Amino acid sequence: MFNKIFPDPIPGPLPMGCYNSQDVIFLLKNLNGLLTETNLETRERIIQSGGHYSEMLPIEYEPTQEYLALFHHTLRESANKVAMAVKLVAELILKKNGPKLVLVSLARAGTPIGILIKRYLLEMHHLNLPHYSISIIRGKGIDENAIRYIVQNHPDLMIQFIDGWTGKGAITGVLSQACAEFKAKYSYELDDDLAVLADPGYCVKTFGTREDFLIPSACLNSAVSGLVSRTVFRTDLIGKFDFHGARYYEELRKEEVSNLFIDTISAEFKNLKPCHREVEDRLEKAVATWQGLNKLRLIKDQFGISDINFIKPGIGETTRVLLRRLPERVLVDNLNNPNLKHILLLCEDKGVPIEEYPDLTYSCCGIVRQL
Repeated sequence: MFNKIFPDPIPGPLPMGCYNSQDVIFLLKNLNGLLTETNLETRERIIQSGGHYSEMLPIEYEPTQEYLALFHHTLRESANKVAMAVKLVAELILKKNGPKLVLVSLARAGTPIGILIKRYLLEMHHLNLPHYSISIIRGKGIDENAIRYIVQNHPDLMIQFIDGWTGKGAITGVLSQACAEFKAKYSYELDDDLAVLADPGYCVKTFGTREDFLIPSACLNSAVSGLVSRTVFRTDLIGKFDFHGARYYEELRKEEVSNLFIDTISAEFKNLKPCHREVEDRLEKAVATWQGLNKLRLIKDQFGISDINFIKPGIGETTRVLLRRLPERVLVDNLNNPNLKHILLLCEDKGVPIEEYPDLTYSCCGIVRQL
């Protein structure tokens, strides 16, 4: 049956990234030597002139010693809290779908969260589920070759998509559209439910928490995501049967904290309190209200922002703005919010103004400078 759906087999992946293959397999084409990074100003100008962000790579931010120290401090302080959110979302996934699953993380923010969910289900439920990391790109959709490869190799398993967090819910919408298009093209139905660690935008039903707190893996780029860049799709680089592409920063191995992050959180699993009631409660009552997006529309009008995509809400997305875009300003709910230490440090480092905006759904929002 599956050969009829997908007559052309997709070749398997080559090794990629610094994670153990028992934790995750990246379904990505290695673009080392084929693509160079673009500086922030040039990249921003191209994006705002109609170019697509997925056709270029930003230069990786080199963190200061103070910033790295803050990452390690945050990791120690929040390990139990992150582990509890992992437990809740993993138990929800299992309760909702049963054990016949393949975990599919959306690269790259979803990858460490997917690994933690896989490790939790292995340690606490003795389920060794396959786990892949694949590309999804706003404006270009999901990597169909990656999905085809997974279905060919796991025809009897249901796919559970995983990401790190939600902001406006843009990727949630891209995933829903991609699943609909995949069904229309191949007559194969995918579940577009997206499981995330944190859902401050109220965009999904399967989440570990809706608090907009600092997930340590949001602090850094490739150094905490398996040394893999953000994903790239360009037709001159990606062939008919290729996966979407990425750079593998092997030269940064000495600075890599990807496995430290995973091991530190995983060590907390045995210390967590039971969560049966919360899981049942979420299954019955959790709804996606999109209240975060509604607040952003007000901010867009108030600040005269031409495109809502210039507003990047939540700690994870604000961090991305500060690391790989040209920020105009950052709005924060409270300057004394303890979750914002690394945001304030980055703003100081880059000379980005900060404004208090008390009636904010998120802890903060990064606003991209309109050129």
